[in-house]
Amino acid sequence: MHALEDTDSDDVGALLGAEGPFARELPDFAPRLAQQVMARAVQHAIAGRDTLVAEAGTGTGKTYAYLVPALLSGERVIISTGTKALQDQLYFRDLPKVRSVLGARLKTALLKGRANYLCLYRLEQTVRDGGSLAPAQAAQLATIRAWSARTRRGDRMELAEVPEESPLWPRVTSTAENCLGVECPFYEDCHVFKARREAMEADVVVVNHHLLFADLALKQEGFGEILPGAAAFILDEAHQIPELAGQFFSQSLSARQLADMAQDTLTECSGVTGAIGLLLEPVEALQDALRKLRLAMEPLPARGAFALLDDRAEVRAALHELGELLATLAELLASQAERSRGLANLHERAELFAERLQRIVETHGDQDVRWYETFPRGFALYATPLDLAAPMRGLRERTQAAWIHTSATLAVAGNFDHFARQLGLDEPRTLCLDSPFDYAHQALCYLPSGLPDPNARDYTEQVIEAVRPVLQASNGRAFLLFTSHRALRRAAELLQDRVPWPLFVQGSAPRPRLLEEFRASGHGVLLGAASFWEGVDVVGEALSVVVIDKLPFAAPDDPVLMARLAALEQSGVNPFMGWQVPGAVIALKQGAGRLIRSVHDRGVLVLCDPRLTSKGYGKLFLASVPPMPRTRELADVQAFFDDAGKNR
Repeated sequence: MHALEDTDSDDVGALLGAEGPFARELPDFAPRLAQQVMARAVQHAIAGRDTLVAEAGTGTGKTYAYLVPALLSGERVIISTGTKALQDQLYFRDLPKVRSVLGARLKTALLKGRANYLCLYRLEQTVRDGGSLAPAQAAQLATIRAWSARTRRGDRMELAEVPEESPLWPRVTSTAENCLGVECPFYEDCHVFKARREAMEADVVVVNHHLLFADLALKQEGFGEILPGAAAFILDEAHQIPELAGQFFSQSLSARQLADMAQDTLTECSGVTGAIGLLLEPVEALQDALRKLRLAMEPLPARGAFALLDDRAEVRAALHELGELLATLAELLASQAERSRGLANLHERAELFAERLQRIVETHGDQDVRWYETFPRGFALYATPLDLAAPMRGLRERTQAAWIHTSATLAVAGNFDHFARQLGLDEPRTLCLDSPFDYAHQALCYLPSGLPDPNARDYTEQVIEAVRPVLQASNGRAFLLFTSHRALRRAAELLQDRVPWPLFVQGSAPRPRLLEEFRASGHGVLLGAASFWEGVDVVGEALSVVVIDKLPFAAPDDPVLMARLAALEQSGVNPFMGWQVPGAVIALKQGAGRLIRSVHDRGVLVLCDPRLTSKGYGKLFLASVPPMPRTRELADVQAFFDDAGKNR
């Protein structure tokens, strides 16, 4: 890999410098050398259609470092972020500021996945069907109807009154399968197609990774209509890409997709004479077969390799019956397809699902990992490519564009090999920029001594015992991050009613509300698992301690991971050091990154796992967290907070 130096000092770096327009016009802007270096690297990559991998530590200001060269490039640029919340922040906050400072006259567009936009056809159907709704949902439907008359974008983020998890949203939004496309009577006013048309005409389009990969990966035979002709793809929060790419290159089919199709068939029949007499029985038989298959899967682990399904005669029989019923329904729908647009669409869906089920159940190649997952009321079946490098490489080559990957966490002790190997990046240009924060003075890393092996039965009890005096020294103000929900629940039990600080436990309320209440409390203790390890930003004194219970190795129940590790072993690579350790290092860096979010933050990072000092690989983890002083003495932690109190 070629390391990038601060090459020539052309104008893009100077724009972000002390004499530049950003320093003059934005009151809270602080010039940072790392930001200028990254902006130049992004400018070079766009101009040369290169692949760039840039790790930019917290506080580098990487958003402006890619927005400035993107807006000045004169090229069509697609910017993709990890979540819808980050997408909104980028589009409504950061992009307008940069545009205004640069005086850039360009068209920008925000594009989300179709589930975010109101579907006028499905809204009309739901209203027509409204008699069957519970009172709470009927009230929500009235709210959505009133909003539908005044909204311009149809983006459900505008309507806070109807909660995101309301079961009504799937009924008034569309999926790729149930959308009628140009056949739809509401096509001219469709919010999805309006948003797509805007995106096609824009110079800069802000998307999220889910949408980007849905558009690129699902249209491999021809290119997606939304994203053609882009000269550059900038992927922020790029550490999420390997896992997401796996989802989008997978073949999958879920019980929910089939149940929705069955329900839509019954709804569609209500407007077509005689259709219900023909379709009611096969639809009910299909719904029954789904329940039977889920029941047959009950004794199995929640997720596992497909071989576990093949080994059970009743599961095999239920899968076969489901396939037969799906084929029968597809045939009957074919005979009705001429009678309404909706029935024509349902015929296509039934054929697509029948073919997908057959492909997953009967594929026996060694390129794919076939696996299943069960949920309380459903299941999903998948065939995921063993190696993503080849499809990812092919996808990039077809775009003939610059691909810029950036995140605060891509390298393992300064090395990008793991990230590059997963995505098939051959000799990308790389750039590793340290955070401008002064970790030597702002932070302390505490490694409690005397903790048992993380597999010990009382490990969580011992962790809480070791952490309580730290919480006393900091007066709460802490995130306790766990690698499993079981440990999280146990820790919550151990702390409940035994500590003077308010506790906020993941799962007891939606994430945004928990964070808001945690910030407002001033000295709360928040207990979180996976989703709190990243993308959570609490600046200031409300968060002064981050505790990590164990090294975040991926769960051994992941059938795709197990197959990949076996394949690595066969090819002569040590799967533990070559895959599991690098993946865990990047996850640990994410968790540790919650602590210091500004130049004024101070805090203690508590890493409990004794393997950090007892195992050789522990050094890799320690070399990858920000460079802060380390201690094994509780007294140093107490002194750190005593000093903070004096300096206030």
